[in-house]
Amino acid sequence: MVIISINSNDAGQRLDRFLRKYLIRAPLSAIYKIIRKDLKLNGKRVKEDRVLSEGDELTLYISEEKLKELTRKPKDHKAKRQFGIAYEDDDILIVEKPWGLLTHGDSNDKKNTLMNQVCGYLQDKGEYDPAGEKSFTPSPVNRLDRNTTGLVIFGKTGESLRQLTALIRKRDGISKYYLTIVAGDFSQEMVIEDALIKNQETNRVRISDQGQSAKSIARPLRRRADGKYSVVEVELVTGRTHQIRVHLAGKGYPLVGDSKYGIRVRCASTQLLHAYKLKFGEIKEEYSKLTGLSGLEVKAEIPEDFERVWKEL
Repeated sequence: MVIISINSNDAGQRLDRFLRKYLIRAPLSAIYKIIRKDLKLNGKRVKEDRVLSEGDELTLYISEEKLKELTRKPKDHKAKRQFGIAYEDDDILIVEKPWGLLTHGDSNDKKNTLMNQVCGYLQDKGEYDPAGEKSFTPSPVNRLDRNTTGLVIFGKTGESLRQLTALIRKRDGISKYYLTIVAGDFSQEMVIEDALIKNQETNRVRISDQGQSAKSIARPLRRRADGKYSVVEVELVTGRTHQIRVHLAGKGYPLVGDSKYGIRVRCASTQLLHAYKLKFGEIKEEYSKLTGLSGLEVKAEIPEDFERVWKEL
């Protein structure tokens, strides 16, 4: 028999979702079998959709040895820090991701990621102890491609992460702005509402009536005198894969340096896409951990490469 105390980072989630994170090596069938036969919450049998509260006690009727088999060993998140800090408080961290760094790991690189770097930073500050957590890891609520730079928002606690996720999902009080360089004379604001569909095999996105709805608002900032290139600000109303790149290319303004949807130029090895600004509106009281963000505007520094390419163009 094993007794597990639910802390503040574990609270607020369904029992089955907590166990899927905690018993990471257990197949899904085994987790639901444990809930049915080998588990009590505060001394009572409960359903898988029961929401956990801080201070709850889970009793698992399995051995310590079996528990060790099903849980993962605490991971030491040590990776050289490459990100900058744009904003930080007790619950939220907004970082500036550099070019070439993955937000999450993939099959080729699981160690040197933005997430691991942030976890290591919080470990060094004494704000995150992986050995003391059962289901929680500080995590981002927005994701940037490897070659996209700029602002990524992390929840430093379980509750702030849940509230940030809900805020992003409902598009409820936060606006995200990007900078990019396009080919063509982009001279007036444009609202783009074209649905997008992704081919999983080729990792390419195209405009299609059968796709997911997507909306971008693009505004001109700078233009070359002859109209050949323009700097554009794009406000993302939705957040689909490759949305900005496909939307602008579809309207005749392909991104400079974008080998997949745009045009190649000698001075840019990849697209210049920079998540440079976040604007928080009035945050509702239901997001108690985030109300201090109301009215806040956070900006990231413009990368040197962005300015260099614009000057060369």
